Parts: sequence; C-alpha cells; structure tokens
Amino acid sequence: MSDIPTVASNKVVFIQYTLKDDKGEVLDSSDGGPAMPYLHGANNLVVGLEKALEGASLGQVLEVAVPPEEGYGVRSGPGPQSVPRTSFPEDAELEEGMAFLTQDDEGNQFQLWIAGFEGDNVLIDDEHPLVDQTLHFRVEVTAIRDATEEEQKHGHPHGPGGHAH
Repeated sequence: MSDIPTVASNKVVFIQYTLKDDKGEVLDSSDGGPAMPYLHGANNLVVGLEKALEGASLGQVLEVAVPPEEGYGVRSGPGPQSVPRTSFPEDAELEEGMAFLTQDDEGNQFQLWIAGFEGDNVLIDDEHPLVDQTLHFRVEVTAIRDATEEEQKHGHPHGPGGHAH
C-alpha cells in the first residue's frame, strides 16, 4: 500500500491550475499565487475536472479537457438580454464577464453575468460566460489533507483559523 496521498471524497485538495480555451488563450490561472483549495466530492469544481482529479496523487500534474456538458453546460436559455445602464447603481464599475446577484419579485436570489454592452444598455445573461466551451485545464495537486467534520458539514474548505459564517 502506498503512503502517497490521493484525491478522494472528503479530502481538502490544493491545486495550482491554468485554464485555457480552445484557442489556447489563458482564461484563468492560480500561477504566481497560492494554491486553490477545494473539498473533493462537494461540487466545488466543475464536474469534469473533479472527476479527472479523483484518485490523483500528491504532486501529479494532469492535462484535462472538460466538455461543455461537464463544465458550465450547453446554452439552454435565450441568450443575453439588454437592460438600461440606469438599472445599475450609477457608481458601479461594470465589466464584461462580471457576476452579480439579483432577486426576483418573491425575493429569491440568483446570479447573472454581464455579457457585454450596447450603447447605453448592458447585456446580461443567466448562463455562465463559459457556457458551450470546452475547458482545458493544466492542474497540479500540491497538497491533500483530510477535511474536518465542520468542512464536510459546510461543503467547502476552511482556512487555518477556521471559518466564521
């Protein structure tokens, strides 16, 4: 039996990653910063990446192509909708790709993304900006530890000092 830790449910896993699109353009990366922790088995990552990491060893580097169906999905809605810029606070700095929370008439919160701009209007979308895209990850497993009972209950890793909700 090996003493090398492996990725499994209820483990806090730390990864360094680079995410690229089909053209090879870097979309996101943890390079130059601390490793990103996640709780394996708690849906903290897109499904395809979490599946690929299952059983990976400490120090292992993986190249993973995640299809849309296991990433941010396939577009199912109407696409971006145009709303007046005046619908946002005047001093809000809006950027394409930015996520924000809003609520419906019953007070239910949901997330939207800014898909672009058209004159005095903002294009908003209820689907993630990476919908319909294959995600290309390069991931290195840099640390693995057992999740605490509290982390398992909360469904995410906590920092060294714990976590105050």
